Amino acid sequence: MTGDASGWTVPPAAEQSAFVIAAVMADPLACEVLERAHRLGLPDWALMAGAVYKAVWNAQTGRPGGYGINDYDLAYFDAGDLGAAAEANVVGPAEARFADLPVPVEICNQARVHIWFNEAYGTQREALVDTTDALRHFASLTHAVAIRLDRHGRPELLAPLGLEAVFSRTIRPMPGLAGPEAWNRKIAEQARLWPELDFVPAPV
Repeated sequence: MTGDASGWTVPPAAEQSAFVIAAVMADPLACEVLERAHRLGLPDWALMAGAVYKAVWNAQTGRPGGYGINDYDLAYFDAGDLGAAAEANVVGPAEARFADLPVPVEICNQARVHIWFNEAYGTQREALVDTTDALRHFASLTHAVAIRLDRHGRPELLAPLGLEAVFSRTIRPMPGLAGPEAWNRKIAEQARLWPELDFVPAPV
């Protein structure tokens, strides 16, 4: 285990997956979301984004589980029908299963992301092939991590690009980031909540 004067530690590579899983499971609300998502049986699902990488930040800085997490992003992948109505027919009833929780759970079909993303940002992003593929297209390498429960109910980590950036204290945007203004607003808020970290703005 390596660290610095602030207490920030980087576990050995062999222990990093277990560290991330433990950090997420230290958040009782994340555990509840994972359990309910497991029972929903959505295809190729995973809890991703801030619920995972912010959990690592909280574990590293001694903050409680759930600190700074304002929503839980639950992804699934179903390319059988790419119409908006088909997604709504899944998302509406599924989100209703989480409506009693104090923090919103937002559900998205990753098979449709390229459709609305290209419309919103004028890009030519190609269709994703599965939920793991979605992680390769996040705004930052730090964000490219997700967790789900396997068929036995055990936590399983998805990190197709590795965990080095997840344990870095410097959060950088991907080159050619679409929507740099939104990125800069987001990291300004995160810098306020986690002042120990260094956030790199995107050129506008």
